Amino acid sequence: MKKGLFFILLCAVCLAIPAQAQKFGYVDSEFILGKMPEYQKALSEIDKFADKWSKDIQDKYVEIEKLQKGYQAEEILLTEDMKRDRQRVLSEKEREAREYNNKVFGYQGLLFEKKKELMKAPMELINRAIEKVSLQKKLDFMFDKASDFVMLYTNPRHDYTDYVMEELGLDAANKPKPTAAPAPTTPTQPVNSSPDNKTTTKPK
Repeated sequence: MKKGLFFILLCAVCLAIPAQAQKFGYVDSEFILGKMPEYQKALSEIDKFADKWSKDIQDKYVEIEKLQKGYQAEEILLTEDMKRDRQRVLSEKEREAREYNNKVFGYQGLLFEKKKELMKAPMELINRAIEKVSLQKKLDFMFDKASDFVMLYTNPRHDYTDYVMEELGLDAANKPKPTAAPAPTTPTQPVNSSPDNKTTTKPK
């Protein structure tokens, strides 16, 4: 639904601008980010936080497991009141573990907020570079090949990824090449086989 609405709005904007004045371009933000040290550093930091929080949650469940085993081993010796107290403690511990897990890894939880915080710097860098290149090249629209907006075909001459990477001081080596359409096949000349198994083109 959102993609359809975006496409309709895009068409409306395009129609509002004289065709001769329109100038389009696109970049591959996913490739650019993959080359940015700031992005790699942010990913490393995110992994560290995720690992730490995962360990905290694991420790909580290890503690719960120990309490459960202790309760099962002593259950026969406990009074009913003591059993209820132990069960209440276990239930609270389990509830705390679930709530902490949701707090960290749930929708818009701590990990989500940490990602947003750490990704802010590299995203601002790439956005400023894209804006600068767009102004320098006098582009009316700059699209992102890595976005949800599906680009069914992209002409390489409209690819400004290299310019943005140059603006960021990054090496564009190993940049993915666009997939070209297969060249039309043409009839081949008949060939003659020579005695030494080599093929020779029939003279015109």
